[in-house]
Amino acid sequence: MNDAVTGEILSPSQLNTLARSLLEDAFPLVFVEGELGNVSRPASGHLYFTLKDARAQVRCALFKPKSQWLGFQPREGMKVLARGRLTLYEARGDYQLILDSLEEAGEGALRRAFEQLKAKLQAEGLFDAARKRPLPTYVRRLAVITSPSGAAVRDVLSVLARRFPLIEVEILPVPVQGEGAAAQIATVLRRAAAAGRHDVVLLARGGGSLEDLWAFNDEALARAIAASPVPVVSAIGHETDFSLSDFAADLRAPTPSAAAELLVPDRAGLGLRLDGLRRRIAALQGNHLRQLAQRSDRAALRLNALRPQARLQAGMQRRDEALRRLRAAWLQRLQRHASTLRHARAVLQATRPQRRLQALHDRLAGLSARPQAAIARRLQRDALHLRGLARSLEVVSPLATIARGYSILQQDDGRVVRVTRDVATGDPLSARLVDGRLRLRVEAVAPATGPKTDE
Repeated sequence: MNDAVTGEILSPSQLNTLARSLLEDAFPLVFVEGELGNVSRPASGHLYFTLKDARAQVRCALFKPKSQWLGFQPREGMKVLARGRLTLYEARGDYQLILDSLEEAGEGALRRAFEQLKAKLQAEGLFDAARKRPLPTYVRRLAVITSPSGAAVRDVLSVLARRFPLIEVEILPVPVQGEGAAAQIATVLRRAAAAGRHDVVLLARGGGSLEDLWAFNDEALARAIAASPVPVVSAIGHETDFSLSDFAADLRAPTPSAAAELLVPDRAGLGLRLDGLRRRIAALQGNHLRQLAQRSDRAALRLNALRPQARLQAGMQRRDEALRRLRAAWLQRLQRHASTLRHARAVLQATRPQRRLQALHDRLAGLSARPQAAIARRLQRDALHLRGLARSLEVVSPLATIARGYSILQQDDGRVVRVTRDVATGDPLSARLVDGRLRLRVEAVAPATGPKTDE
C-alpha cells in the first residue's frame, strides 16, 4: 500500500476512500466524552453536532431512528458521552464519528455498572421467569411504595379510582432518589411483606435520567424484591427506562399509570362481565329446573305404571295371611304343651310320691339308731383299754415309788441327781416327796465305800 501511495497518482476521491479505510480499520469502536456544539436536527430526523474540548473538536452524526430514542434533549454546551465508529466523509474530506449511542456525561459509568450488576444477578437466576410469582386475579389491598409528593402516586390513585374504586390502597412513603433511598425502599418493602396485609406491592416512580433512577438499580433492593413473599410490580420511569427492580419484580409495567391499569379490572368491563355471568347463571338455572321438571314427569309416569296402591293392597293381604298362619301355629303349639302337661300330671298321680317319701322316712328312722349303738360299743371298748393302760403306767410310775417312802433329788435346772459326782458342796437341790418339795443344800459329798455302780 505504501508503494501505491508513493508511486501512484491518486484523485481526491481515491485518497479519501483510502483514508476512510485506514480510519475504520484502526478505530472500529471508540468512546468520546466532550461538550456539544453546533447542534443541528434537520427535517430528516438525523442529529448532527460537534464534540469539543478546550483544544479540539470532532464532527459527529447520530442517524434516525437512534436519534429519536434519546432520553434527553441535546443542547449547546451539554457534556455527553458518545460511542461510535470513526470514519471519513469522502465528499468533503472531513473525518467524523458515526454514533451508535449518546448519553449525558456521568451516565456512561452508571450504565456500565448497571450492565455488570445485571449480568451478575442474571447469572444467579434472580431474574428467571420460573421464580416469579403470579399476581392474584383480583387485588383487594394494594401497597404503593413511592414518593408521597411525586406525580407517580397521583397518576396511580387517579387510575385506580377511575377503574376500580373498591380497592384498598395504602401509600408507603419513601424517598425515590438520592443517597440512602435504596436502603429505605428495601426496608419498607420487607416490612410490608412481613405485615401480610397486602395482596400486591407496587414500586412506582416517575421518569428521569439514569442517575435519577439509580436507587432502583441497587443490588440489595433487587434481592429484597426477589425474596418478597408478596408479589411485587415495578413501574419505574418511562417505557424506555429499565432498572434492576424491573427485572427482579414479578411484573414490570411501562409506567405507574400502566401498572395501575394492569393491577385492577375496569369497572365498566367488570360490570359487563358480571352481567354476562348473571345471564349465564340464570340460563343454567332455567335449564336445570327444566331438567328437574322432566325427571319429575318421567317419575310420575313410572309411578302410575307401577300402581303402588295395588302393590300396597297385595302387601296388606300377605300380612293378614301371615298373621293368620302365625296364630294357627301358636294355637297348635299351645295344644301340644297342654297335652304334655296332662300326661305329666297323670304320671305324677300314678307314682304317688307322698307314699314313697313316707317309706323313705321310716327307713331313715330305723337306720339312725344303728350308728348310736355302734358308737356306744366303741366307747365302752376304748374305756376298758384306757383303764388297762393306766394300771400298767402306774406300776412303772416314779410317783408310786415316792409313795413307798422314797424321794427324787433334782438340781435347779430340773436334772435328776443319780450319783454323788453330779453335785458339789454348796449346790442347791430340791427333793420331791409324795406331798410336796423340800429345798436342800449339799453340806458334804461322801461317796459310798462299797462297790461302785452306775445307777
